[in-house]
Amino acid sequence: MSIVVTGATGKLGHHVVEQLLEKVPSGQITAVVRDREKAAAFAARGVKIAVADYNAPETFDGLFTTGDKVLLISGSEEGRVVQHKTVIDAAKAAGVALLAYTSAPGSLRSALADDHRSTEQVVIASGLPYVMLRNAWYNENYTEQLAPTLEQGAVVQAAGQGRVASAARADYAAAAVAVLTGEGHAYKTYELSGDTAWSFAEYADEIGRQTGKEVTYTPVAVGTYSAMLTGLGIPEPVAEMIAGVDQAIEHGELGVIDGVLSGLINRPTTPIADSISAALKG
Repeated sequence: MSIVVTGATGKLGHHVVEQLLEKVPSGQITAVVRDREKAAAFAARGVKIAVADYNAPETFDGLFTTGDKVLLISGSEEGRVVQHKTVIDAAKAAGVALLAYTSAPGSLRSALADDHRSTEQVVIASGLPYVMLRNAWYNENYTEQLAPTLEQGAVVQAAGQGRVASAARADYAAAAVAVLTGEGHAYKTYELSGDTAWSFAEYADEIGRQTGKEVTYTPVAVGTYSAMLTGLGIPEPVAEMIAGVDQAIEHGELGVIDGVLSGLINRPTTPIADSISAALKG
């Protein structure tokens, strides 16, 4: 029996494997990756490495075994529902003990949520014991892009005065680890979000406070923001999706606070101010 993590060298998957190593023997962890070299550090610590690609179903043949607990970390490419189905079908064929999926908040109504809802339906239809980890927004979605913000002295978004109940990737990873190493989670859906919600005006003020620079929030229309993104070279469909998320934020769809995440990980979630600080040091 293994705890199997797909996308294990990705931004979220890396956190999950690191935290699993603190909880269980390394030999009980299987990291599924596309590039073995990127997983060399995990292999050196005794983690089992499996090379497989969501786009190549045959690479998942025999990868899972009966009794495995599997974390399916959602893909980011176009057509990802089909990719996810590759993993789900392989998990079903093996008869895994648990399939956890990183989904989107139930409150989110933007197009970004469509693939997640479709994947949830495939997971449920598989008949496997499942857990839906409906992750809200990551602090790092914004703090990883501080350089242009500081250069321009402005935070530009199409979110109006909406608020974001975000948490750090490490927080969401801790929730996945709690599910994968604990008991009593089967057939549950967890709506996960940060303990506090912040506005982009507050976000800009916090960056200014920590850097000593003047940073202001400039709200723009959704269409304007989408056009700005395409002007930066982002494909139009992706730009529209990103702008749609901002519209969802303005409508309050990513500002829901329910304390489920902090309860699951048994500690407070990471404030946006702490993630800003870490990014500035980093």
